[in-house]
Amino acid sequence: MAKRVDDTVSAAGLRRRSLSAATIAAANGRVIARPRVARAVATGDSRARPIGVFDSGIGGLTVLKELIALLPGEDFIYLGDTARLPYGTKSNEVIVRYSRENTEFLLAKGIKLLVVACNTSSAVALGEIASHTMVPVIGVIEPGARAAVKASRTGKIGVIGTEATIASGAYTRAIQSLRPRAEIYTRACPLLVPLVEEGWTDNEIAEQTVAHYLESLKASGIDTLLLGCTHYPLLRGVFERVLGARVKIVDSAVATAAAVREKLAALKLKRRGGAAGAQSFFVTETPDRFVRVGRRFIGPRVESAVRIER
Repeated sequence: MAKRVDDTVSAAGLRRRSLSAATIAAANGRVIARPRVARAVATGDSRARPIGVFDSGIGGLTVLKELIALLPGEDFIYLGDTARLPYGTKSNEVIVRYSRENTEFLLAKGIKLLVVACNTSSAVALGEIASHTMVPVIGVIEPGARAAVKASRTGKIGVIGTEATIASGAYTRAIQSLRPRAEIYTRACPLLVPLVEEGWTDNEIAEQTVAHYLESLKASGIDTLLLGCTHYPLLRGVFERVLGARVKIVDSAVATAAAVREKLAALKLKRRGGAAGAQSFFVTETPDRFVRVGRRFIGPRVESAVRIER
């Protein structure tokens, strides 16, 4: 069974982590935030606090896009660890360390809930993050697995992702816990992320690359393909052409946003009021490139990004 991600820790542990997070925040420079976020932290109104989202880079913006669509009144703080991407080729030890550092940075911003928008971090580090974090934590693996199981008629499900995500077996375990007799076919697709970041999402090279990766999954007779990487929704049109209309494409970003909404409602943390929320963006390298490429993912909402030191 996949580990629950809403664990809490002792009060002493919270004090230690809060001090550590505050120290990191100070080292990274002044926090640039909208006034409403600052007031929320000062007054201690948990419902008014922002939601933190992190990814190894830019791909998590597909998750943020769905979160904004479903929760337009919430404030979001997004951290892209652009200096150290990709996570998919790193060791588990390194992925856990990077993920914990990202979490500490966002905790220092006074978030009320953390979304691990990176599939690799969700697959490898989610349990470690949840056991050392005082706020609810939601990853993309379990919501995506639930959506794929619901979508599949035959139980033949394909999963594609980075090398680390596929090697972890996290999606396979999550799907089998929900549908033990499911037939799961996985494929690592390392070339798709750079294609997306270069904007090559609808050309001959993209189609040939996707066709190569999906050849064995298509031959296996899958009726559902789960996109186990946040970059992949930008290639949805290519996936649909290669696989045909009979194969359903499941985007874990949509399912993750729904899971966040359910968690906020259950914990009575949903922000009140009808005003539109704000988004703040932080990166560890090349903010200009993040803004340029990020607009392919989420449009003009990415106006600027603040670089933090790592």
